[in-house]
Amino acid sequence: MATIIKEKRKYAFDIDYSRVLPFAFFDSFKQLNPLIMIRNPIIFLVEICFLLMLALTINPNLLGESFLNSRINLLISILLLLTILFGNFAENIAKHIARAQSDSSRIIHGDIEVKRLKPDGMIEYVFASLLTKGNIVKVQEGDLIPLDGEVIEGVASVDESAITGESSPVLKEPGTDTSSSVTGGTRILTDWLLIKITSEHGQTYLDQMVSIAESAERHKTPNEMSLNSLLIASTISFLLVVITLPAIMHFIGIKIEPAFMIALLVCLVPTTISSLVAPIRISGFDRMNQLNVLAISEKSLETAGDINVLFLDKTGTITFGNRMAIELIPLGTNLLNDICKVAYLASYFDQTPEGKSILTLVKRYGIDIDIKSIKGTPYEFTAHTRMSGIDLEDGDILRKGASDAIKKYIGSKGGKIWENTDQLVENIAMMGGTPLLITKNNEVIGLIHLKDIVKPNMKDIFKEMKNLGVKTLLCTGDNNLTAKVIANEVGVDEYIAQAKPEDKIHMIRDYQKLGIIVAMTGDGTNDAPALAQADVGLAMNSGTVAAKEASNMIDLDSDPRKIIEIIKIGRQLLITRGALTTFSITNDFSKYFAILPSIFTIQGLEWLNIMHLNSSLSAILSALIFNALIILMMAPIALKGVVVNNQDPNKMLQRNLIQFGLGGLVVPFIGIKIIDLIIGRFI
Repeated sequence: MATIIKEKRKYAFDIDYSRVLPFAFFDSFKQLNPLIMIRNPIIFLVEICFLLMLALTINPNLLGESFLNSRINLLISILLLLTILFGNFAENIAKHIARAQSDSSRIIHGDIEVKRLKPDGMIEYVFASLLTKGNIVKVQEGDLIPLDGEVIEGVASVDESAITGESSPVLKEPGTDTSSSVTGGTRILTDWLLIKITSEHGQTYLDQMVSIAESAERHKTPNEMSLNSLLIASTISFLLVVITLPAIMHFIGIKIEPAFMIALLVCLVPTTISSLVAPIRISGFDRMNQLNVLAISEKSLETAGDINVLFLDKTGTITFGNRMAIELIPLGTNLLNDICKVAYLASYFDQTPEGKSILTLVKRYGIDIDIKSIKGTPYEFTAHTRMSGIDLEDGDILRKGASDAIKKYIGSKGGKIWENTDQLVENIAMMGGTPLLITKNNEVIGLIHLKDIVKPNMKDIFKEMKNLGVKTLLCTGDNNLTAKVIANEVGVDEYIAQAKPEDKIHMIRDYQKLGIIVAMTGDGTNDAPALAQADVGLAMNSGTVAAKEASNMIDLDSDPRKIIEIIKIGRQLLITRGALTTFSITNDFSKYFAILPSIFTIQGLEWLNIMHLNSSLSAILSALIFNALIILMMAPIALKGVVVNNQDPNKMLQRNLIQFGLGGLVVPFIGIKIIDLIIGRFI
């Protein structure tokens, strides 16, 4: 019932309403099963009333002598059935759309193709799901490691940020337990590895994270608990009124028709809001579709409006995750133009994101280098040497690489390192960056400042978060210095450095114990437990399977800035639900005072009958028709949502409560009177 459309590298869900609506319609009848209906106590009560009316249709005098005939009782039964079906229909629309979107999310978690070594040494291409313990696979630059394993040959840099949260690459080679052990879900940055699979499917580190995520318990939101309490209290109060009213009327000598009391109860219980909760959720799904956000959990939409605290991962969420060159610094008597040329040539054959960013930076300096006129032998980057460069035909040897590797290389050749080199390297490190040294022959001539680049407009995003009243916390596996630099740059309220997965989940639980609604954004396997524990877990589609499985929202464009729009949509849902709940409750009270005096005429209190309806039967039928129609009339408001502007959320809620509260008081009097005037001609 849902298809995925890919356009310009963006995914969007196209819900097939031509299939959803018929399924919802037929399921509305299936849901008449009392074992299913009992899950919605208010509509279940209406169904009980419907069954009683069917019994009175068969035998009008079942509960005593009655002046109502079977035809009238059947008409009342049909109106009760329509009320039930309208409520079921709205609920089933929400269920089928949610199911369609959840089913479509499986496409995001697709299998990957890997290179498996056959016994004869040849390579065969198989899907990762077919791998078993003991298989040997070859992974190269850019490949994803499919399962946990052990390196048996090769040396490579591995990006483990999705698992550990640490953005720096890790060297993997045969040898010690640490350096030879690799984790499924990490990615090869350079060179290649032969890996012996050491785990079965379902037993990897990633699977353990998913298991932790699935076991995390999400608590109900305060709004949901408050609404349930309000509806139950309202229903009980009206039920008590209907139960005690016949005894009071009998005491003063007035006979009451059982069918009237049944119909009166249905008119008074909050069937309107019970039927509109589902359409409100549908509106949220529609808006999330427009944002390209997959909301896996219906409750997450409503919870988003209550978010008080937002936990954010750094790598891939606030930053791009790839370190980029942002500055070239000459050393000694060397000129900027000279080190730019050396940096460009030394990085030309480096296919890593860092190497490519150096070429871009040199071009931004306005230096044009004709690479076609350069002749030499490339010296490619490897995880072992941690440097790259080129040996020119004229004898110049150009290199760039990690500071410790370059200093070791120059030291072995008795070369020159300028006195302020170590200080500049330390300064870059203190700013949370990564320093690379540039050499020409046997001299260190300059530095390259690499930095994990913050995504655009992040500072404005956190400023708007403060305006929304949301506290932000940066959680990262990086060291304290790097975390502090990033936190100060983007303007988060607090930061937590060197945070382990269990640390994040414990902090979230601490906030939740105080009744605070917590959101979490992340993209790594290490974020999965926290994403699951948070009331709203937003995972980036570019993240790991574990993160997406743990979350209740997935951003298909991997844009953390959307959290602001998600919060706003959530608040609109809360305000809409609050406004319609107010309308429903005041609407029920108005119906009580609108029709009760018309049903029971007491001598001396005729002045209470301000509606002057045609008859008691006309009053009951008008109220039932109005009760069913109001669900259809309010459904568009529930789907579209009430108008929300940039006002304070409390002021917006107060304004809408007043508007819809007054509407709930007035509309029933007008609606019932109009219906009474119409049906009075036929009764």
